[in-house]
Amino acid sequence: MLDNLNWWEIGALLLLALLIFGDRLPAVITDGLRLVRNLRNMARNATGDLSRELGTDIQLEDLHPKAFIRKHLLSEEDEAAIRKPLQGVYDNLRADVSGVHNDLKDVASAADLRSTGTATSSPSAPAPRASYDDAT
Repeated sequence: MLDNLNWWEIGALLLLALLIFGDRLPAVITDGLRLVRNLRNMARNATGDLSRELGTDIQLEDLHPKAFIRKHLLSEEDEAAIRKPLQGVYDNLRADVSGVHNDLKDVASAADLRSTGTATSSPSAPAPRASYDDAT
């Protein structure tokens, strides 16, 4: 939560809190920590009650609707049937992308060979220059 704040900003926030709350700051901090602890207990109790009612072991991460459906309502066969059409599209796309990647590598290596070939031939045999007299 405080990852984006540097030391100066944290110090300014503490100074601001001290100015606002004064002598009551320790009591406010204690009340805030108690509130967070109570919220965690309430969430833990709610997931426990939900687990007992549904008859399965539910974690807090499982309460996301997609994860909940995937884990508790779909069988493995249903999930495989849902994924089967998409898997073919994914495989075709992956093959196309790898083909394009290989073509780009071939073009890059060919361009690399051309640039090194011209670089080695230029110092030994300079290319003839066209002069103004030759053009007229």
